Amino acid sequence: MNFIKVFIQFLKDAYYELTKVTWLGKKEVIGTTIIINIFIIVVSIFINIVDLILSTVMRTIL
Repeated sequence: MNFIKVFIQFLKDAYYELTKVTWLGKKEVIGTTIIINIFIIVVSIFINIVDLILSTVMRTIL
């Protein structure tokens, strides 16, 4: 029984904390999503270039 009361109190506290959260607007979510996607593309290109260089160096050595 005590576990159920503690769990219910936890859910109440979690809901109360969620009411204090400031949620992002639609424009902010779209903007940050675009920035993250651009960052992922740039990092992917960088990793691909480094992999190409390292594989060429390893082929030359071996």
